[in-house]
Amino acid sequence: MGENRASRREKERESYVDRQKSEKTKNKLIAIAVIAAIVGIIAFAGYHYWEKLQKGGDKLSGPAGAGKLGGEHEHAAILVRIFGDKFNFALPEYQVKSPYIHFESQNGETIHRHAANVPLGFLFHSVKITLDDQCFIFPDKKPEHTFCTNNDYSLNFYVNHQKVPSIINYVIKDDDRVLVLYGNENQTQVDNYLKELDGEFIQKK
Repeated sequence: MGENRASRREKERESYVDRQKSEKTKNKLIAIAVIAAIVGIIAFAGYHYWEKLQKGGDKLSGPAGAGKLGGEHEHAAILVRIFGDKFNFALPEYQVKSPYIHFESQNGETIHRHAANVPLGFLFHSVKITLDDQCFIFPDKKPEHTFCTNNDYSLNFYVNHQKVPSIINYVIKDDDRVLVLYGNENQTQVDNYLKELDGEFIQKK
């Protein structure tokens, strides 16, 4: 009877040891799976962040050569009219898309620049508007929202009443006035838009 009891104890001990080994193996497999999942998530996020940088950076990335964020705070007024219609930068989709240069406080007339060497081209890029010296294209890229210089209509730029060939590389200074026109306006109409722009209140804060 003593031998049977000892035999049972030995079997119970062996069974306990087997259960412990099985539990440890199970825990190791779970830990490996968790680590693999974390590594996969990090790799996935890293890849998409890299991909975003290749397409122009995320909203926290400034343009090449930009100064320290917060190093400057300049303001300028802007007016964009396409066939006479005013483009509304006060809409949510155009507000504060980059900390370096943006529109804010539901105001679509004042540009805020918060670092040195940040050109207007970066502002338009941040709100997904395609702009060069020939075309102004809305974010949806639809043909009816694509406005390019042709035989009938032209895209024109003015900075402080001076006509300029492009504003892409222009870095605004305090109290600048920037006018973008697409259409076939005569000089009287241009002067009226310049006067309207001069009357815009520049929001400084």
